[in-house]
Amino acid sequence: MTVIGADAIRGNVDLLVLALLRSGPSYAYKLAQCITEVAGEDYSIKQATLYSAVKRLESGGHVRSSAKLSPSGKPRTNYRITDLGQRHLDLKLEEWWNTKSVVDRFVDLATGIARP
Repeated sequence: MTVIGADAIRGNVDLLVLALLRSGPSYAYKLAQCITEVAGEDYSIKQATLYSAVKRLESGGHVRSSAKLSPSGKPRTNYRITDLGQRHLDLKLEEWWNTKSVVDRFVDLATGIARP
């Protein structure tokens, strides 16, 4: 099985993070665990990529952070999606479906599959 390369998914990391945060607030380490759980062996996100994404989303007003103490007493930054982030996720989902449709056409062309 071929693992999805970072280049293939780079433009969709915001979608992954926002999709997870739509279910409820979380912290970066838990987000990384969820991404690994959902993706299985097909994709593994680097911590730096994830932290860059949440910081970018936060600076864009798509997520809001708050500091809380973890059960061990260490500070932990929780992230939650904002209303603006919900709308951004909807746009990213629409963009994804359009992108997938275009890529599927080329995959079909390369493999000789004709779809209606």
